[in-house]
Amino acid sequence: MSSISIIGLGNMAGALADRALAGGNAVEIIGRDPAKAKELAAALGGATVGTAGAAPTGDIVVLAVPYASTAAVVSEYGDALDGKVIIDITNPVSPDFQGFVTPDGSSGAQEIAKAAPAGAHVVKAFNTLFSHVLAAGPAEGRPLDVFIAGDDAQAKARVSAFIESLGLRPLDTGQLAMARTLENVALLELGLVAHSVKHTNFFLGVSILG
Repeated sequence: MSSISIIGLGNMAGALADRALAGGNAVEIIGRDPAKAKELAAALGGATVGTAGAAPTGDIVVLAVPYASTAAVVSEYGDALDGKVIIDITNPVSPDFQGFVTPDGSSGAQEIAKAAPAGAHVVKAFNTLFSHVLAAGPAEGRPLDVFIAGDDAQAKARVSAFIESLGLRPLDTGQLAMARTLENVALLELGLVAHSVKHTNFFLGVSILG
């Protein structure tokens, strides 16, 4: 099992923490509002509460904050993230939902990797799952698919093991540059919500044919 620090107090943070605890992982909750962090940890049961800005205790650190906040978070923790596996779950979508706020040819995960210490390994994951779908877990008898991308094979293996502990299926898509493609998948989902599906009670996955 893994030791996980989740930076953020939103719906994705809560859903990930809840499934992580159920999977036998050690979970630390970190947020800028200590009272809210303690409230979330108490509601989950079994999670510890970290201090914003202090070194995360987890070997895996999940950035469960809006993309606009990630640069400041990574800068704040600085060398405390050295040697950690950083999971980026964000989607750097522009306010009009038509594109991205990241530089052309890059992705949110790649920008985070540039800001992180050289010894940290960024893995893109969970960005294509809505929080309530993640919280509900397996759907209609099949596990949810979690697409991942990263440059370090060992880091991806650790994240894959963590995903499996949540009762989900990791699917490796390749190097970290594939994070832009995964962020486009999230944009595709927003398009489906706006134009055809009309709700967020769905997930995109892979059906492997025999």
